[in-house]
Amino acid sequence: MSNQLIEDVASSDVEATSTSPDFQTIRLDRHANGVLLVTLHDGDGGPFKITDVSHRELGEAFAAIGADRANKVVILTGAANAFIDGAAFSDPAALTTPGGVRRLAQEGTRLIRNFLDIEVPVIAAVIGVANVHADLAFASDIVIASHNAVFQDVAHIAGGLPPSDGAHVIWLEALGHLAGKRYLVTAEPLAASEAIRLGGVNEVLASDAVLPRAIELADQLAALPELTRRYSRVLLTQRLKARLQEDLGWGFALESVAALAIGAER
Repeated sequence: MSNQLIEDVASSDVEATSTSPDFQTIRLDRHANGVLLVTLHDGDGGPFKITDVSHRELGEAFAAIGADRANKVVILTGAANAFIDGAAFSDPAALTTPGGVRRLAQEGTRLIRNFLDIEVPVIAAVIGVANVHADLAFASDIVIASHNAVFQDVAHIAGGLPPSDGAHVIWLEALGHLAGKRYLVTAEPLAASEAIRLGGVNEVLASDAVLPRAIELADQLAALPELTRRYSRVLLTQRLKARLQEDLGWGFALESVAALAIGAER
């Protein structure tokens, strides 16, 4: 990652304040010990939404983060007391056209693969709602959630689409097969208290304690020998990457067919 993409800050106990000029919706701040704080936002510091811009930027940012060996640990969080709060595409109807489904599948594939190709530990600090691409939290190595955190998949069943985009693999891996299927096919909200019981969350804390705890854990991991730290991430994501290699394309194909059917009915 070039110096133009990231601003180093003095230590891990300071707030993330710099904005990456190359990403409109993702702020990157690296502490002196190599802990990278990745903050998702709406471009003005508000809650992050999946949009035409942010959907593309997620994949691009994860690729840049993974390519920069100065990053020792990654913390992924959201601004304004939300992790990811819904979607707001400029023309939702365009997503049900051949060009629209192709673009979403291409960007979605890059998004999840680039995320898992980050070869350092990733800690998700989830405060508030995570109702689109909550799989990014569940695919992290450690998940710290606030008491009011709510996980949900509102992007598929509610819109007439089968749950895919990697959610059909990641939710089942994180929550267990039956529980994962239940929450995907019903699109019901999953409270942090239930998520920790199912094994999808490691710790549930007060909102103001989530990020400090994530930084504390990141500092511990950053002190590990480099190859120990990196190869642990490689080993612990291998099963999930293998499952996605097998099922991700199939999921996007079925989602695309369903989306095109919706478009044809309009």
